[in-house]
Amino acid sequence: MPDKTNNSCLGLSRTIDTPAGLSDEMKQAMSQFPTPSLNAVKANSPSTKSRWLEQIHLVNTQQKKKVKAMRKQFKVAVELISVAGVNMRKVTPTDICSGFEGKVYIDFHGGAYVFFGGLPSIEEGILIACRLGIVVYCVDYRMPPSSPSPQALDDAFTTYCHLKDSYGANNIFVGGTSAGGGLALSLLQELKKQNIELPIAAYTGTPWADLSNFSDSLVINEGVDRILVSYQGLLKAAAMLYAGKHSLTEPRVSPLYGDFTGLPPTILVTGTRDLFLSDTVRVNRKLRECGIHTQLEVFEGLSHADYLVAHNTPESVTVYKEIKQFFLNAI
Repeated sequence: MPDKTNNSCLGLSRTIDTPAGLSDEMKQAMSQFPTPSLNAVKANSPSTKSRWLEQIHLVNTQQKKKVKAMRKQFKVAVELISVAGVNMRKVTPTDICSGFEGKVYIDFHGGAYVFFGGLPSIEEGILIACRLGIVVYCVDYRMPPSSPSPQALDDAFTTYCHLKDSYGANNIFVGGTSAGGGLALSLLQELKKQNIELPIAAYTGTPWADLSNFSDSLVINEGVDRILVSYQGLLKAAAMLYAGKHSLTEPRVSPLYGDFTGLPPTILVTGTRDLFLSDTVRVNRKLRECGIHTQLEVFEGLSHADYLVAHNTPESVTVYKEIKQFFLNAI
């Protein structure tokens, strides 16, 4: 069914049809999860720690069900590991790609820097482990309301340095989707700043790289993105919660404002209906201006992280095929 949305910047109502070019599987997935109303999303802005914890529990409980089903579907082995107080889950697929033998991928989960801690943190790690054929370490980094920035980055830094000592930087890839993509970029900038050897290559799926309300697609795709819907409401509240005492444009919070020189080759993924489309293309431009090799994949009709939300679709399979080939080419 068409989704009627009101775009206040245009001053008129638009009827948003399901994109014609999507696979039948993606269209079916979209029909199963109706888009919340714009007004409802804008009104959802937790203001106290107790309300945040209630919402986090609700979201994570639902996500656990999905991840448990994915573990059965993809038949991965999962091992909980703790390094210097940071929890990680090692996800090992049944088959390792010959090109990735001895190599690992470090995954930083999404969830607006607030959601998907614990078992839900391995959602994309499962897909990357199986579809790329590589061992994945999923970092269960600390998050608000108890642990605002820079504690997530501190955890990312700690786990990378530990795994670098074990595997060598020339055997490591890093990345993530949404907040995870932003955290991966922040990590790379911090490693470069401290003259620590960088990984082979990176993947940033629709990265939340600018937590301020600046990107053009936050306006253009408001009410069009079926996943995030709007920056106003929950997303803005999460940005403020994560930033804590820091400015939203501080590079360790929003890596788009940091230094991109000398970073590794990076593949970026987004969609034409993604609220973070602008974040993704702005990161790509920053990298290109610094002479970094990038591959920007923009998928027709996809909202924010649709390839991850609806993982049993041809679009999702294609995303991880592109990541796999990019990583293999970078070796």
